Amino acid sequence: MSVPADPAALHTAVRAAAGRVRRLAGGALLSTVVGLSALFVSEHHGGPALLYALLIGLAFHFLSPDPRLRPGIDFCSRTVLRIGVALLGARIGFSQVLALGWRTALLVAAGVTLTITCGLLLARWLGCRRDEGLVSGCAVGICGASAALAVASVLPPTRENQRFTLLAVVGVTVLSTLAMLLYPLLVQVLGFSTHQAGIFFGATIHDVAQVVAAGMLLTQAGDTAAADNATIVKLMRVMLLLPVVLAVATWVRRGQAPAAVAVDEDGPPRAEVPLVPTFLLGFVVLMLLNTAGVLPTWGVAAASGLSRTLLVIAIAAVAVKTSLAELGQLGWRPVLMLLGETAFLALMVGLAVPWL
Repeated sequence: MSVPADPAALHTAVRAAAGRVRRLAGGALLSTVVGLSALFVSEHHGGPALLYALLIGLAFHFLSPDPRLRPGIDFCSRTVLRIGVALLGARIGFSQVLALGWRTALLVAAGVTLTITCGLLLARWLGCRRDEGLVSGCAVGICGASAALAVASVLPPTRENQRFTLLAVVGVTVLSTLAMLLYPLLVQVLGFSTHQAGIFFGATIHDVAQVVAAGMLLTQAGDTAAADNATIVKLMRVMLLLPVVLAVATWVRRGQAPAAVAVDEDGPPRAEVPLVPTFLLGFVVLMLLNTAGVLPTWGVAAASGLSRTLLVIAIAAVAVKTSLAELGQLGWRPVLMLLGETAFLALMVGLAVPWL
């Protein structure tokens, strides 16, 4: 941004920036406090931080109509979310994907593609909106809550989309936690090796933390194949977040999704989604830097930690904006859709893994 040469113009610009900061400060502070509280509870008592952020944020919904807080809450639910998604690129490198071979990569790509297709078909069969099938299919097929938030960020920001996104985040978080506990037992019943079990965990469990935890449950006497393979396969799925979100953004831009230009509840009409959202460019840049070995280990760790924190703050903001009564109006169909997609992905990968 160019700096005005005229002192008066500079003073006006500084005052405008300070006014914007004051306008956003209240809601951003509320969202940050809720998010950091969720992280504190998660780190000291266990459990998924995103789920705690949802529950605590919902308890503060009564503050969302306050005009002093709403701009900052909206900022965290959109801009902070996109920064958090962009930082995910720092943890991915092409060398990690190549390590497991083309067959595994093909399985991951097929799993993501078919799960998203399954979501769209289930949405049509159950009478839900296509946007809902898209968000749920991406959440189950790619990387859980992060994918749901990333895809929703390029969809029209309508009240229905925001409500369903919150439900999808709750659903995939709960299902991912259940899968973390049940899938290690399932692979033992099926007779999978630790190598195969790691691929199964990475290709089916929704959230990264639960994937790693499931792999660690099968780590014994220095045999880390399950945890290592699970993490790498999961990163393959996260890597597909970029082309999927770009495809969704292009779809919305061309008017193939309903309401390509949406109206916020408390604001003017929003412009159409850009062809390549800025946060996706950030995702690509960080991924390329990591692949080239430019990013130091501490930089990757810092970006990963900051991404997690920002995503927790963003989902806290989304929760504050959401009414439980409105969430209940979505009914049982979205829950059935998430369950169906999860079962489909597990069945498909479970049948394919022994043939790798």
